Amino acid sequence: MPFSVSVITLTPEAWPGALSASLIGNGLEKSVWSLELIHLRGFGDGKHRQVDDTPAGGGAGMVMKADVAARAIDSIPRDGRPLIYLTPRGKPLTQARVRELAAGPGVILFCGRFEGLDERVIQAREMEEISVGDIVLTGGDLPAQMLVEASVRLLPGLLGNAESLGEESFETGLLEHPLYTRPRSFEGHEIPLVLMSGDHAKIAAWKKEQSESATEARRPDLWAVYKGDKA
Repeated sequence: MPFSVSVITLTPEAWPGALSASLIGNGLEKSVWSLELIHLRGFGDGKHRQVDDTPAGGGAGMVMKADVAARAIDSIPRDGRPLIYLTPRGKPLTQARVRELAAGPGVILFCGRFEGLDERVIQAREMEEISVGDIVLTGGDLPAQMLVEASVRLLPGLLGNAESLGEESFETGLLEHPLYTRPRSFEGHEIPLVLMSGDHAKIAAWKKEQSESATEARRPDLWAVYKGDKA
């Protein structure tokens, strides 16, 4: 069975977007993973298919209705897949969570819009709230596509070179080391000599040292966790 992705969205025309390109797109064409789009408007109320209303207690913008969202969610077989709501108030998406998702049967994604989704359906349908960063966008489609690509690229055979996955940022708790390729000299800057030495032990030690220094300088939060794990 392919990795099954179902997406509830008000803008199905945004899909598959970048997911149709390159190896991820090839995987979709070859049924390594599947994509189902559910237009939320089809579950709206009345002649105009209303999906939102003014926020209780006042405030700017509109809120997506709980009953409309529930009808859309309930139309999709869960099949053991987690139901994820993309929202800035969610837990940060991590590579560890992506690995867990990739090992499962797929995901059901709810793409938010307007000011957000009525809290009651989030709780009633036990939605997992995930954020892709401390930013606010106009909708959840781009974050959802990021989650899909991050998960799908880990599926067996999709990228071809499984060894490269183990050296990427976050896989070891560290950021990835700097990368180089030909030409050997670029505007007076040389490839580090150790990488040209052929000494695999020295190269491995250099990569680890570079990853550690980059993580300590750029991501002190990751560095603290990494040092704690090594203590």
